[in-house]
Amino acid sequence: RYQHFEVIVVNDGSKDDTLAVLQREFRLQPFPEAYRVQIKSQPVRGIYRSLTHPNLRVIDKENGGGKADAINAGINSARHPIIYAGDADSVLDPHSLEHVVRPFLEDPTTVACGGTVRIINGCSVRGGVLEKVGLPRNPLALVQVVEYLRAFLGGRLGWSAVNGLLIVSGAFGVFHRDTVVAAGGFRADVIGEDMELIVRLHRTLSARGARYRVTFVPDPVCWTDAPEDLGTLGRQRKRWQRGLAESLWENRKLCFARGSGVAGWFAFPYFVVFELLSPLIEVGGLFVMAAAFALGMMSGTGFLAFMAAAFALGLMLSATSILLEELSFHTYPKTRHVLVMFAVSVLENFGYRQIISFWRLHALFDWVIGKPITWGVMKRKADWQQ
Repeated sequence: RYQHFEVIVVNDGSKDDTLAVLQREFRLQPFPEAYRVQIKSQPVRGIYRSLTHPNLRVIDKENGGGKADAINAGINSARHPIIYAGDADSVLDPHSLEHVVRPFLEDPTTVACGGTVRIINGCSVRGGVLEKVGLPRNPLALVQVVEYLRAFLGGRLGWSAVNGLLIVSGAFGVFHRDTVVAAGGFRADVIGEDMELIVRLHRTLSARGARYRVTFVPDPVCWTDAPEDLGTLGRQRKRWQRGLAESLWENRKLCFARGSGVAGWFAFPYFVVFELLSPLIEVGGLFVMAAAFALGMMSGTGFLAFMAAAFALGLMLSATSILLEELSFHTYPKTRHVLVMFAVSVLENFGYRQIISFWRLHALFDWVIGKPITWGVMKRKADWQQ
C-alpha cells in the first residue's frame, strides 16, 4: 500500500526455470535500460520489464555466490532514494513500508531503519497477504517465536534509542540508497552481510564526523519462515555467529574510536563480550560449575542457586518481551497463544538454549581456526502459504 515504489527481482543465475516462469507470469520483455555499475557485482545478462506491472523489473545476472551480490545488482538498478532488500521466504504486512520509512521523513540523517521480524509458521497467507495469525505446531518453530520477540522488543529497541544499533535484520532492513552506495554496498565475501554493512556504516560515517542515525521501529512487521528441524536450525545459527564474528573483526577500528559515540564505546564492546563470546562464557560456565560440584568444590545448594539465577534471568527477559508484545501490539489474538508463549519461555531453558550455545561455540571455534563455512541446504516447508 505504499504510494510510490518499484519492485526489482534479481534472478541470481538460477539453474531452474525461475526466469521462464517470471517471463510467462508477468509478461516480461527485454528492457534497454542504462544499467549503471555503481557497486561491483557479477555481470548482468539482461533486464526485463513487465507488460502487466509497469513498476516491476527483473534483472537476470550470473550467480554471485550469495545474497549480497544479488542485492548490489538490484541497488545499481534502483531509482528511488530508499531501498528495501527482502527475502523470498518473507511476507510484509500491508502497512509495513509506510511505517518503516517514517524515521527517514522525521530525521533526514537516518541512513538505515529496521522493523520487527516475526515467525510466520502457523499463520495463513493468501495472495501474499497475511490472513490469520497463529502459533506453529512444530516445537522448534514455536520456541523461535519467543526468541524473536526477545531479540526485537528487547535489545534492539534499547540500542536504537541511543543510536547504538549494530544489527538491522536482513529480512527487514530499509536503507538510504546513496549512503549504501558510498559505503561500497553489501560485501559478498562475508556471511552476515546485513550486520557487516550496519557496523561499517557506523565506522565510516563516525570517522568522517557525519551526523547519522541507525534506528529501529517495532510496529512495522515482516513475517519470515523459521527452520523446523535441528539440522537447518543449526546451520542457520552457526552462520549467524560466524557473521557476527566477521562483522566485528572487519570493523574492529570502530571500537573505542574517537567520535564513534555509543556505537563504538558501548555497543561494540557489549557485542564482543555478551554476543560474540557469550557461548564460550555460557558453555564454559556450565562445565566449570558442574565440575566444581562433581569434585566437591561446590555444595549442592550453591550449584542449584547458580542454575536458578541463570534460569530466572532468561525467564525474566522472555516474559518481559511477551508482556510488551501483548500490551503494545496484541498480535496474537487468543489468550491461549499468550499462555503457550509463557510456557515456552520456561521450557526453552531446559535444552534449547544450551544446544544453541554449543552451536554458536562451534561456529566461533571454526572462525578462529579459519575453517570455511557454506550455506548448505535450507529446508523450508512453507505450508503457511495458500
